[in-house]
Amino acid sequence: MKRILLMGNPNVGKSAIFTRLTNVRVIVSNYPGTTVEFTRGAMRLNGQKVEVIDAPGTYSLEPMVPAEKVAVQLLQKSDPEETVIINIIDSTNLERNLNLTLQILSKGLPTIVVLNFWDEIAHRGISIKANELSDLLDARVVPTVAITGMGIKELKESLINARPSSFRLQEDSKWITIGKILNETQTVKHHHHTLLQGLQEVSTHPVAGFPIAIIVLFVSFFIIRFIGEGLISWIFNPLFEKLWAPVLMKISVLLNHSGFWHDIFIGKLVNGEIDFFQSFGILSTGLYIPIAAVLPYIFSFYLILSFLEDSGYLPRLAILLDRLMHQIGIHGMGIIPMMLGLGCNVPGALATRIMETRKERFISATIMAIAVPCMAQIAMIFGLLGKFGFKGLAPVFGTLFVVWLILGKIMSIFVRGESPEIFTEIPPYRFPYFTSLFKKVWMRIYWFLKEALPFVLIGVFIVNFLYSLGIIDFLSRIFGPIISKILGLPSAAIAALLIGFLRKDVAIGMLAPLGLSIGQLVTASVVLTMYFPCVATFVVLIRELGFLDMLKAAIIMILSAFFVGWVLNLIY
Repeated sequence: MKRILLMGNPNVGKSAIFTRLTNVRVIVSNYPGTTVEFTRGAMRLNGQKVEVIDAPGTYSLEPMVPAEKVAVQLLQKSDPEETVIINIIDSTNLERNLNLTLQILSKGLPTIVVLNFWDEIAHRGISIKANELSDLLDARVVPTVAITGMGIKELKESLINARPSSFRLQEDSKWITIGKILNETQTVKHHHHTLLQGLQEVSTHPVAGFPIAIIVLFVSFFIIRFIGEGLISWIFNPLFEKLWAPVLMKISVLLNHSGFWHDIFIGKLVNGEIDFFQSFGILSTGLYIPIAAVLPYIFSFYLILSFLEDSGYLPRLAILLDRLMHQIGIHGMGIIPMMLGLGCNVPGALATRIMETRKERFISATIMAIAVPCMAQIAMIFGLLGKFGFKGLAPVFGTLFVVWLILGKIMSIFVRGESPEIFTEIPPYRFPYFTSLFKKVWMRIYWFLKEALPFVLIGVFIVNFLYSLGIIDFLSRIFGPIISKILGLPSAAIAALLIGFLRKDVAIGMLAPLGLSIGQLVTASVVLTMYFPCVATFVVLIRELGFLDMLKAAIIMILSAFFVGWVLNLIY
């Protein structure tokens, strides 16, 4: 055996099982020819290293969306001599899960069936005879509780002797077969609703659910800001100011405090000292922005987002907001790309694939790229306008929200296509498995550092290089009067607009030394958020939407950004 393939419906605890089986280092890969991601890791079995793959969740082997197609293709390419399938089932919903199980067993591959959430069935008045189920399926059945580790040792031992099942499914009798299996193996008794089950129903209620959503989102963003600011104040700022700044000053002395290479690596000294926001050198601002100013917020955001994901609240938020989202041409699951976009627009763009139609994917991707600032931008906006409090921050985020609504409504009218009703499973509330949660947070942070840090350093280098050649000054003289007249910004802001294509957070940081008024900072922050995605998001959007649709989206971005900037200039 060389490979283990985890398969199951969405929300059955595959990620928690995967975490229990694998070590810390995992790889997130795109399936060849697609943008669909799956996770790979490794485990030791009988002294040998075995690859473990967590396939995307699927309800059947008759795929409806790209992620399900990838899961099916991973199964179809499995060699019976080298691969064992672990089919993970939600024990609390055996009937629905057996549909996929019977299809997998009929493929003739070595398979182990895992009954996860085994601890929950008693609370729901459910009893399952695991041994009888094993006999009927002709496959090893292992009850597990992934969050506590119950059954994982037995699962690992079962992998050694995994074999194909003799069960074969006739499609025309599938549900009759499932009914017989349930009658022989499962007993359901009446039980009273628990407090948690009552909360599950209330949180999707069209009236009571909205106050809960407001409280959850308010508390979430309060915690995000509290953790982010705490990490910056107590850890990252002292590290940079007390440890890194003296090192940079010694390098500055070696470079005689000026010159081309000094400007590139150290940047400009402010009152004879390093200013990590204004110096704008590769080793000063280039490292400070992604690591000290942005990373703490990225960590805190993904920590809270992962908690909301794993607890089961995000699907409920999607159901609750379905009517609002339909007003802008997409159903409630469109809130998922928006939430991910708040962390980083790239996974937000990738998440638009959960939308069923071209119209929904185009609208969700476009308004996400225009009106949803990533956490890196948000951190920099807080850095620039936070000192003004509500007066500085509310106009920026209020404007972006209004743009999100109005632009979405306009596109829902003029973009051709269908906006189907929402179709999603609502899992029960569950306490997250923190090992799996932190591994997910680590993977997202690792991805951010891997993707963002090079672009920040390249962006800072390009800006300084263009300044040294006089190109920024040349472009400022040409386009400065236009920018000044339309947006009310000084010609020096041209450099920020140019570099925004590489990194929005760097571009917003470039506004700090310009001495802008609060109105100019609000206008510039909104325009930089709206006018074009960063290069990483741009590349992903081309792959997701296609070149022509991305061109249409780009035109919408540029026109709407300058129109909104012109309006803000009139107001201020």
